[in-house]
Amino acid sequence: MAMRIRIVDAFTDRPFAGNPAGVLLLDAFPEDDCLQKVALEVNHAETAYAHPLPEGGEADWALRWFTPATEVAMCGHATLATAHVLHTTGAHEGPVRFATRSGVLMATPHDDGSITLDFPTAPLTPVDAPEGLAEALGAQPRAVLDTGPNVGDLLVELADEKTVHALRPDHKAIAAHSTRGIIATARAEDPALGYDYVSRCFFPNVGIDEDPVTGSAHTALAPFWSERLGRAELTGLQASPRSGRVRTELRGERTLLSGRAVTVIEGELLA
Repeated sequence: MAMRIRIVDAFTDRPFAGNPAGVLLLDAFPEDDCLQKVALEVNHAETAYAHPLPEGGEADWALRWFTPATEVAMCGHATLATAHVLHTTGAHEGPVRFATRSGVLMATPHDDGSITLDFPTAPLTPVDAPEGLAEALGAQPRAVLDTGPNVGDLLVELADEKTVHALRPDHKAIAAHSTRGIIATARAEDPALGYDYVSRCFFPNVGIDEDPVTGSAHTALAPFWSERLGRAELTGLQASPRSGRVRTELRGERTLLSGRAVTVIEGELLA
């Protein structure tokens, strides 16, 4: 069965940056085994599958996300990529409501080309640093927080931005410390550069050693840094080799994530 597939770079306004995602708009979801095999073939951090739902319901499209290794409960960049495809192809006009494993998620396109996602804010719970975490990460934590079941990471604050950039973690060792992985973060050294905090994300448990730009992680980073910096609206830089910026706005139990996306490849998947 031939399927139209697009590769979209999310949380960036230029090709070959941000986080790439596969996006497939379908009439219905095939068997899970098929979805997983396609995600492995695409071999990006996530591949998103969406199909339209009947009118009059609480959502417009059903949406699922798969890494090369497994299905995940929440994914920001592939949601942004899917909303971008729906908007740019005319498959859906205006705000779109996605039915997902994390509830109904809203994506709103804007005239300037950006898209805002409305996601649940991650509940943060301070925890003691697990034994061996500092050695696995290669840096001493200042604070460690659990991010709850939807995100499934440990959020680890480090001493400074330079420490985050310099991380060379032991991915196998990191896998023992959380459901999905580790979010490492620090305050920006120079906010005049246009971002308030920096992060890197390591997710070996779902087959991703380092994720280029992680929308879901920012549902935890937003409340963490908003409390410390005293502002609801912030910009985070995810300092992977591809890099990308996520604008966040904390609204209590919801977090708004805003960014842009670029379609870089479009074709037929012959399978």
